[in-house]
Amino acid sequence: MRIGLLGFGTVGQGVYNLTKPREDMEVAWVLCRRELALPDARVTHDFLDILGDASVDTVVEAIGGLHPAREYVMAAMQAGKNVVTANKAMMAEFYDELLPLAQEKGVLLRCTASVGGGIGWLSELERVRRIETVRHVGGIMNGTCNYILDSMTRLGLGYQEALANAQALGYAEADPSTDVDGFDTRHKLVVSANIAFGVSLDFSAVPAAGIRYISDTDVAEFKKHGLVCKLVSCANAYEDGYEAYVEPTLYPITALEAAVPTNYNLITLEGSTSGRQSFYGQGAGRYPTAYNVVQDCMDFIRGRGFYCAYGPKTPVRNDRKKCYYIRTAHPDGWLEGHTAGHWGEAVITEQVAVAEAHDWLQNHPGTFLCALPDGKEGIETC
Repeated sequence: MRIGLLGFGTVGQGVYNLTKPREDMEVAWVLCRRELALPDARVTHDFLDILGDASVDTVVEAIGGLHPAREYVMAAMQAGKNVVTANKAMMAEFYDELLPLAQEKGVLLRCTASVGGGIGWLSELERVRRIETVRHVGGIMNGTCNYILDSMTRLGLGYQEALANAQALGYAEADPSTDVDGFDTRHKLVVSANIAFGVSLDFSAVPAAGIRYISDTDVAEFKKHGLVCKLVSCANAYEDGYEAYVEPTLYPITALEAAVPTNYNLITLEGSTSGRQSFYGQGAGRYPTAYNVVQDCMDFIRGRGFYCAYGPKTPVRNDRKKCYYIRTAHPDGWLEGHTAGHWGEAVITEQVAVAEAHDWLQNHPGTFLCALPDGKEGIETC
C-alpha cells in the first residue's frame, strides 16, 4: 500500500511514525503547508501531486475541518483511490455525498479514528451489526469537555481555570467553541448513529447544547443532590422513528458515567441480543488516534470498506420528555409555565420534550441547561 498523507500535524505524524517500520504500507507523499524534509517520503504543498501519482492507492486525510478536506477526499475517490479519514465533521456533514461516491467508484472508505480516538468504537459497531440490531448509541464522546467538567467537580476549579488547563495540556484549542458548544460531540453522534442504525440522520435536526455557561455554583448545587454533570450524546432507534441529541446530563455519583476522569471517553451501545456494552478509553491523542487510522489501512489490505451500506435519509424526532435544570438571566413565560421547583438560582422544569427545551435554549443565549437523570427517583422537584 502506497499512502498519500494529507497533513503532518498531531495525527499525521503519528500515522507516519507507525507506518515507517512496516513492510505492507508506506507513506509515499506528505501534503504539508510548512517546509518539511523527510528521508523516505516526498513532501508537497500541492494536492495535485498526490492525486496525479497512479502508484498512490490510498489517501489518508488528517488535516481536519470541512474544507478543503471534503474537496480532497472527493477528488481522491473520483480518481479511484481509497480513503481513510479521522475527520468526524466532514463525515457527519457530507455523509450523503461521501458514501454514495465511494460505492459508485468502487473504492474503500473508513473513518474509525473519527469517533473515540483509539477506542475502535466504529469497528465494534460494525461487528455488532453483523448479528443483531443496535437500538442505542451514545455517551461521553468529547475528552475536552469531560476534562473541564471533571476538573470542576473533582478539583473545585472554575470553568475558565479548567478550560485554561485543558488548553495548556493540548486538550482544547485556542478557540474551544467546537468542543464546549457540543458540536464535536454532535458530529461523532451522527456518524455513530448512521453506522449503528444503517441510515443517514438529518444532521440539521440534531440539537446540541454545550457546557460553555456552566458555573461553579451549578456544580456545587449538583453535588448537594449527589449528582455529577457530564456532556453526553444520545441516539435511539424505535420502531416508528429515531431520536438524537447532545446535552449536559446529570448522573448519580455512583453511576459509571460519573466516574469517567480527565479526557477519557465512555461510549455505549445497546443491542437486541447482547444488551448494553460500554467502551472506555482515551478519545484523542497522537498515537491512540493514529493507531486506528493504521488499523483502517490494514482493513483495506484485507478488502474491508465502510461499516455499512448507505442508508436512506431519515428525519429525527426528539419528543422524549425530560426534566431540566435551567439557569438563565432571562426567564420568560415558557419557563415560568413549566417550572416544577428550584435548585438555588436555577429552575427545575416539569417534564418537557427534548426538542422543545432545545428550541427554547436557542433563543436564550447565556443560559445553562442540563438534563436531570431519567426517572424521578431522588429528584424531589420533578
